[in-house]
Amino acid sequence: MKNYFFPLLFAILISSCKSDTITNSSNIKNTKPKLVVGIVVDQMRYDYLTRFEDRFGEGGFNRIIKNGYNLKNTHLNYTPSKTAVGHASIYTGTTPRNHGIMGNDWYDKYKQKSVSSVDDENFETVGIDSDQGQGSPNKLMTTTIGDQLHLAQNMNGKVIGIGFKGRGSILPVGHSANAAYWFVKGNYGKWITSTYYMDELPSWVSEFNDAGIAADYLNSTWDTYYNIETYTASGEDDNEFEQLFEGREKPVFPYNLEELKDKNRFFDLLLDSPQGNSLTTDFAMKAIESEQLGKSETMDFLAISYSSTDGIGHQFGPNSVEIEDTYIRMDLELERLLNFLDNQVGKDNYTLFLSADHGVSHIPYNLEKLRFPAGYRPRKELLKYVENIVQEHYGNAKLIERIENNNIFINEKQLKKSNLKREDVAETIATELVKNKTIHKTATHKTLSTKEFTEGMMAMMQRGFNQKISGDVLYLHIPSMLGSWNQDNGGTNHGSGYNYDNHVPLLFYGSGIKIGSSNHYYSITDIASTICTLMEIEFPNGNTGNVIEEVLK
Repeated sequence: MKNYFFPLLFAILISSCKSDTITNSSNIKNTKPKLVVGIVVDQMRYDYLTRFEDRFGEGGFNRIIKNGYNLKNTHLNYTPSKTAVGHASIYTGTTPRNHGIMGNDWYDKYKQKSVSSVDDENFETVGIDSDQGQGSPNKLMTTTIGDQLHLAQNMNGKVIGIGFKGRGSILPVGHSANAAYWFVKGNYGKWITSTYYMDELPSWVSEFNDAGIAADYLNSTWDTYYNIETYTASGEDDNEFEQLFEGREKPVFPYNLEELKDKNRFFDLLLDSPQGNSLTTDFAMKAIESEQLGKSETMDFLAISYSSTDGIGHQFGPNSVEIEDTYIRMDLELERLLNFLDNQVGKDNYTLFLSADHGVSHIPYNLEKLRFPAGYRPRKELLKYVENIVQEHYGNAKLIERIENNNIFINEKQLKKSNLKREDVAETIATELVKNKTIHKTATHKTLSTKEFTEGMMAMMQRGFNQKISGDVLYLHIPSMLGSWNQDNGGTNHGSGYNYDNHVPLLFYGSGIKIGSSNHYYSITDIASTICTLMEIEFPNGNTGNVIEEVLK
């Protein structure tokens, strides 16, 4: 079970931590909601809102835009642009520099092994007999909106996270959440949690799992919602740049999931089809109803992460018919959720925001064919290049311990063996590596620890740098050059600080929110302080974002 020492610790931290970038919001008068719903659409580029606008109905994205506030120039203000980092940054109001989530996984230089953002062997899986639910938020160094809500209400009110991925449900709701639920794929197909939150699943979760809803989606077919000839915002359905499902010769509609499941790890298919988003909506609505969110005298908070958009985006890319159809169906999921909130909670009783953890690059193979600079740079190839640098300068290729998440780690034992200084070796690697045609920027641990960058890619790199956790040298590839990706498989990826990865939607809607739009620049780290101001609670203790005053009544 969770250790309630954390809330006391956070209360102490809050009294000693103050952001020096917080906007004075004393002139804002609030309309506090009964329920706040945060939605993160995994891998949603901003331009999907404009490209597919005429494909959406009036009840989903367009309802939020027309009756809420649309911030058109919202960006990630750090790199790397990864799922765990984005979810943590949105809900803590700060960047990896402070919250410590460095990627979905990263290399722990103290333990000398890769670690996951949420895996935690100190807790057991609840819901299935497996280690896939051993998770907690203990690597998150700061509080979240949900933590602050609990502290403000003397631990009253409910804070719940729901996401297909563990990192999409655990990190948003922080340390004091009542629950975080995620979907375990493979042969299981169930929503689970860990003993960090509870010793057994609530009856409503078990009933949902036993109802076979996930299996029904797995045994369905994904075909285009409209006639495929109308999908003119996308490229050809059959093209050479997309990844294939096992058992298929072409990446074309329709996709019979029941026929594909045996060769594609069964419920893993739900992450790569819109059916996974439909299942997430079903589960979120069941949680709202069963937990009676928005019905008590205190405020509640629900974080929902839609993940199938990410799986489909990686496989088919942003110019695919599959992505266009996915967002047409995502629009329908939003309409379903909003209608349910209207009926269950009341139109005037909830506030909702929607954003994304990151965007994505166009498929490099496609860009290359169109004569844009792009490509793939496998990690093993880069490792060999860096090893050659230290071999040439110091006669010892073993000085390189690991390359992961655009971080290069130098081996301490080899430094002592060769009687070298870490800073000298790091400076050599940074100086020589940037000469490579696929590398745009490099920076050493010393540079990012001692200098302050205020703009450009170096500033973004610095906000994604954590003095305690990061490597000895950090690097960025040139635009549309994808690192650590198997170039033989096609598909695409994200992780950079470039516009295609960092420009995301940001929509506010509901109680206390104005109607309008803006082209002013904002960062996703501004979301937390804005929502906390609306709720009249303290900001997360590591917050560095500003209140977006123009959205609040």
